[in-house]
Formats: sequence, C-alpha cells, structure tokens
Amino acid sequence: MKASKRYSPEVRQRAVRMVFDHQGEYASQWAAIGSIAGKFGCTAQTLCNWVRQAERDRGLRDGQTTEERERVKALERENRELKRANEILRKASAYFAQAELDRRGK
Repeated sequence: MKASKRYSPEVRQRAVRMVFDHQGEYASQWAAIGSIAGKFGCTAQTLCNWVRQAERDRGLRDGQTTEERERVKALERENRELKRANEILRKASAYFAQAELDRRGK
C-alpha cells in the first residue's frame, strides 16, 4: 500500500476520530465512513483504510500496526542495501583475485 501525501496526518487523524466518535449515530460503521469521507474530500474506501489501520494500531483489529509496518519496511530497505554491498564486494573480490592470478602468470 502506498501512503498518499495528499492528506496530512492531522487530517487523517481528525477524520478517523470523527468516525469513531459518530459511528453510533449511523446504522453501520460503513455508513458513518461514507458520510464523513465526503466532508474531508476523500473516498469512503480511503477513509475506511485509515480507520482499519487506526483499529490495528489501537489493538482492536488483528494485523500489523503502523509501527510494525515501518520497522519491516526499514529492515527490508537495510536488507536490500546489504545485498547490494555484498554483490559489490563479491565482484571486487573476483576482480582482484583474477588480477593477482594475471600478475603471478607474468
């Protein structure tokens, strides 16, 4: 999932808070989301995604919290960098080993 930069974290938090505060006034949480999404200029599905993530962060729903997702993303980034560095070192080692063999042959 790609986080949109169109809505600030404050706007997202306010929209989610409004859903939690006013969902009792609607027949369902989805009805509350549909009504409130229009007030913030986002789609109902976008607001629903924000609400689901907030529920995971609060421990109300199973799944990865925002903190866990950020940690996994950072570890994956570090893993890619280490793999890239290992590949560079492997190629450099092979290059210098070949250069040493060429030097000894002369």
